[in-house]
Amino acid sequence: MYDFDLVIPSSVADAASAMKADGAQALGGGQTLLPTMKQRLAAPEVLVKLSDLAEMVGVSAASGILRVGGATTHAQVAEEGAAYPALAALAGNIGDPAVRNRGTIGGSIANNDPAACYPAGALGSGATIITDRREIAADDFFTDLFETALDEGEIITAVNFPIPDAANYQKFDQPASRFALVGVFVARFGDAVRVAVTGASNGGVFRWSVAEEALSADFSASAVEGLAVNAGDMISDLHGSAAYRAHLIGVLTRRAVQSC
Repeated sequence: MYDFDLVIPSSVADAASAMKADGAQALGGGQTLLPTMKQRLAAPEVLVKLSDLAEMVGVSAASGILRVGGATTHAQVAEEGAAYPALAALAGNIGDPAVRNRGTIGGSIANNDPAACYPAGALGSGATIITDRREIAADDFFTDLFETALDEGEIITAVNFPIPDAANYQKFDQPASRFALVGVFVARFGDAVRVAVTGASNGGVFRWSVAEEALSADFSASAVEGLAVNAGDMISDLHGSAAYRAHLIGVLTRRAVQSC
């Protein structure tokens, strides 16, 4: 691992100031960044630690919104997110206990790994990502593999999740990593349905609009029978072919609807 300076700010304002330094990188739970540094694939000169900022930690629910601080761990969301059971269940099935007790929601969403669970939860919920500078709708936030709408040095301070009438997340685990080979998050808000898919696409997390239209008209598993995504847009690797992933999307969408 390369040498670096560690900054432990006392407030979000201090953290934002520290992020202006050349070579600065935000450090949440470190579940992705630190292994990357150990492999010498990243060499930030300054790490700005966010996990100790009390104003960025915690889960609360009010007026139909579940608000999760950006430095809140997956384990905390699983334990304290009862107002949004589908999201709490998603958080409780990320990685293993070590990952859940260190990894943070802000770090996961900012990293935007194509097989991560939280991007599907955020996009499927129509969440709003709150930063130290602005608010960004989830539909505008996830732009490509490992890419987001965040500007250089911008910090995720919280995520606001509208609580749906019904929701469920179905995940087909890659057994070694516990990442999603495919994961599907379905959320129903009145007559409107959102379906977000992770782990499958070459472009990262995405909404399956055809299924959303079908389920908005008829919220039943049978409504998506016969629907299919284009396998040509899917990831193909040693864990599963593009056709296999495309098939799983349909299977998991039906299971999510049945479990809502």
